[in-house]
Amino acid sequence: MSTLTNLVRAGLAAALTATTVVAGATASPAAPTDNPPATGPHVVLGQAGNYPSEQQRVGVFSLSWTSVGTEDLIGPTHFTVDLPPGVTTNGAMFYSMPPDYTFTESVSPDGRHLEAVLLGNRAPGRSDFMKITLIAAGTGPITGAITALVANADDQDPTGHLSTHVFGGDQPAPALPAEPRVDTVSTTAGPGVGGTPVTLTGTGLTGAMVLIGGQPAPGSCTDTACTVTTPGGSGSADITVAGPSGTTSAPADFTYTGDAPPLPPVPSGISLTPNGKVADGEQLIVLGRDLAGGTVAIDGDPAPHFSCGPQLCTATAPASSRPGPVDVTVTTAGGTSSPVPFTYSP
Repeated sequence: MSTLTNLVRAGLAAALTATTVVAGATASPAAPTDNPPATGPHVVLGQAGNYPSEQQRVGVFSLSWTSVGTEDLIGPTHFTVDLPPGVTTNGAMFYSMPPDYTFTESVSPDGRHLEAVLLGNRAPGRSDFMKITLIAAGTGPITGAITALVANADDQDPTGHLSTHVFGGDQPAPALPAEPRVDTVSTTAGPGVGGTPVTLTGTGLTGAMVLIGGQPAPGSCTDTACTVTTPGGSGSADITVAGPSGTTSAPADFTYTGDAPPLPPVPSGISLTPNGKVADGEQLIVLGRDLAGGTVAIDGDPAPHFSCGPQLCTATAPASSRPGPVDVTVTTAGGTSSPVPFTYSP
């Protein structure tokens, strides 16, 4: 997977239910349903753009998503995009500022399947999107559908996890996969440095992400199997499959043997913006090195909302009963940064 660095301000809102776009129609958010509001973390997808056509063989569309639940959506969040025969892509460009996340993506050799993972937290109301260039081969009408799916292990509401664009209105739109189930795990032990091939078999695995010890395992899934390689780790790690329709545990854990991979460096070089007085609820920007996946603490407690990329974290200043200086730290698996103070407004 390659990390994308082309970053601009996000601005597209996602649909609140599964979205289907038919060729020739203008994409718009789906109408609200009578279902009760989502509780807990929840993410929804939407898409719109200039898709390829019989006259124009190259197009660009935006796949957008929004955190709409009552709690922060915490990473990793997994996306898949499948293209119809004759339509390919060479990858996605992710657009979101500030860069308080890590975003990776990969494309299958035939150019018809894209996988992406966003590592970062998203407070309710936060929206992001990626742009995907499409190329249609040959001439004549384009048939089939673009199918986009999203999955997050903590999101238990499948509403809005599917977005499709159908080329031509005389064919059915794809349906949301069934709830995932894992029956077998091919390999249950391997070195702590990672890289062990593992195959999971079951059903409802389309669009799923395999997590080993909570970390994404690179690979891909069909409806009946996921083929991945283990990330680094130590000891016994649970295997979880997060799919668009739910999350399930595998029937066996994975045991890491030998030495674990080296820990990342301790976060360092911390500075704050603004570096003066900050009011309750105001956003802080934390700059530094080796911050990816970190937890931002203010006065010793985790910030109400925070998210960290490699060189930048965002954090919300919590309510405080006392004005004055408090310390900010960032903690990752590598350790905790030296404290940097900021001052609450009276």
